[in-house]
Amino acid sequence: QFLKQLGIHPDWQFVDVYGMEPELLSMVPRPVCAVLLLFPITEKYETFRTEEEERIKAKGQDVKSSVYFMKQTINNACGTIGLIHAIANNRDKMNFETNSLLKRFLEDSLSMTPEERAKYLETFEAIRVTHESSAHEGQTEAPSIDEKVDLHFIALVNVGGHLYELDGRKPFPINHGETSDESFLEDAIEVCKKFMERDPEELRFNAIALSAA
Repeated sequence: QFLKQLGIHPDWQFVDVYGMEPELLSMVPRPVCAVLLLFPITEKYETFRTEEEERIKAKGQDVKSSVYFMKQTINNACGTIGLIHAIANNRDKMNFETNSLLKRFLEDSLSMTPEERAKYLETFEAIRVTHESSAHEGQTEAPSIDEKVDLHFIALVNVGGHLYELDGRKPFPINHGETSDESFLEDAIEVCKKFMERDPEELRFNAIALSAA
C-alpha cells in the first residue's frame, strides 16, 4: 500500500521474515533486494555503535560512491529513511509511475550529500505525510514526532556485490563484506543475527524483506 502511494508499481512488495532458520527464509519470495531490520536501541547497542564508529574511522573501509546514503534529522522518521535507503539503492529495479513523489525526491537528491538529503526530506512534506498515514493504518499507533522511541529501523542493501548497512544515525554506511543477488537474504540475515546476539535478553527484533511480488 505504502509503495503504491509513493508511485511505485507493485512488482516489489514488503514481506515479513518470520524467522531466521533456513526453512523460514525459504518462504520469502525471491529475489530479495533489501532487508529492513527493526531493533531496540539499548545501552549495549549504543556502546557498540560508538566503538564501531571509532574502529572504522581508524581503519577505514571501502564504500562505493554509488551507495545512496542519507542522514536522519527528523525524529521518529527512521522507517521512512529505511524505506528510502531500500528503494534508492535499487532504483534501477523499481518501476516508478511518471508522477511518483519518491522518484522526484531521488532524482533531485542524487547529487546531494547525506546531510543535504536529510534537509531536503524535511521540506518534502508529501513523503513524510504518506509514511505517517500508512503507519497509522497499521495495528500499532504511529509515534508522534517528539515522542521518545527506542526502536529503530535500518536498511541492508546489496550495492555492487557488497552488503551495506544504512542507518541515518550513523556518520556513514557500514560495509559488511561481499554478497550476491542469490545469497543476499541469507547474508543480510547473518548481519541481523549479530544485532540480536549483542542483546540476547531483547526480543524486539523484526525483519522485513523487499521481495519480488
